[in-house]
Amino acid sequence: MAIPFIKASACGNDFLIIDGALAPADPAAFTRRICDRRNGVGADGVEWLSPAPGVDIEARLINADGSPAEISGNGTRCVAAYLCSERRNESFLIRTGAGDRRCTLTSTSGSRYEFETEMGKPDVGEARSVTVEAREILGIPVSMGNPHFVVFVETFPEDWQQRSVAIQRDASFPKGVNVEFVRVIARDRIAVHFYERGVGETLSSGTGSSAAAAAAIATKQVKSTVHVDAAGGTQVVRWTDDLYLRGSADLICRGEFFE
Repeated sequence: MAIPFIKASACGNDFLIIDGALAPADPAAFTRRICDRRNGVGADGVEWLSPAPGVDIEARLINADGSPAEISGNGTRCVAAYLCSERRNESFLIRTGAGDRRCTLTSTSGSRYEFETEMGKPDVGEARSVTVEAREILGIPVSMGNPHFVVFVETFPEDWQQRSVAIQRDASFPKGVNVEFVRVIARDRIAVHFYERGVGETLSSGTGSSAAAAAAIATKQVKSTVHVDAAGGTQVVRWTDDLYLRGSADLICRGEFFE
């Protein structure tokens, strides 16, 4: 059986978009196979699409390791790019595990689409410490509908990936957590390294960019609007009442995966 897919990338955070009606009996195992970067297509996760009342589409995200996730900001934007290519509309309401998110087209060029996405209201907690190998790491918990732990640094430590893994294993995060190491560059710019739950290090993250910017704004280190620089590119966050994320999404290819 051949299962068709679309591959898309938002600032290097790549996803496969598949019709949910084609999901096999064990979609988690299938997702692990198709996301494998040597023996599969390769991706950070699969967005399984299904019709749903009151929205343009429902997108159910499964990470590359087969674990479910509430939402990916970049994945949602990739879904919007796919819908835009198919339906030629400029605004899409997408249902995620964290609620409905509206993506509004701001520009397009060929197979590249830029959207501003309504990301909802950030829940920024009080700073607290996590003990990692006898070292206290101070961070700020943030929810964007999924969990984040934002760590501000003067310079990125060489072992930030290992620290991120240790933070994710901490008992205070029973459902896991996305980790962001953040360096403030200016009053309107931050640089971020991402280590995502169920994936590992990623070139970018939509909810991670949102969480990092929200924590930086809440602690008065920056002011809205914030440019978020990452290895995969720059996204822009503005926070009024709700938080809005602007960035690009590229449709890469379509194909079939042999089940």
